[in-house]
Amino acid sequence: MEVVISVLVGALVAAAVYLMLSRDLLRFLLGLILISNAANLSIFVAGRLTTGAPPLIAEGQDFPADQVANALPQALVLTAIVIGFGLFAFTLVLTLKAYKRLGTLDTSEMRIAEPRDE
Repeated sequence: MEVVISVLVGALVAAAVYLMLSRDLLRFLLGLILISNAANLSIFVAGRLTTGAPPLIAEGQDFPADQVANALPQALVLTAIVIGFGLFAFTLVLTLKAYKRLGTLDTSEMRIAEPRDE
């Protein structure tokens, strides 16, 4: 299963780089989201995908009796999802403001102009 997810991570990174190299600001934003998801999946693969039990230790024991799932990658990815959503919302607002102010999302056509009264 790790091999399949590793190939998926590679495909997501390739698609993200392709989108981020375009001159359209909205495509760049979508590429940023894809590369964020690829990083989250790679954290999951690095933490090993197991079908173990929850990482709970019974009373009176020093360590779990059976094989348990690793909770650290899950916590890291959950945090990364929240931060990624905040970054997406912030960049989406910046993109909308840039479109309203400049009238285009093509980065080669974006020029600093006289501020318009809004």
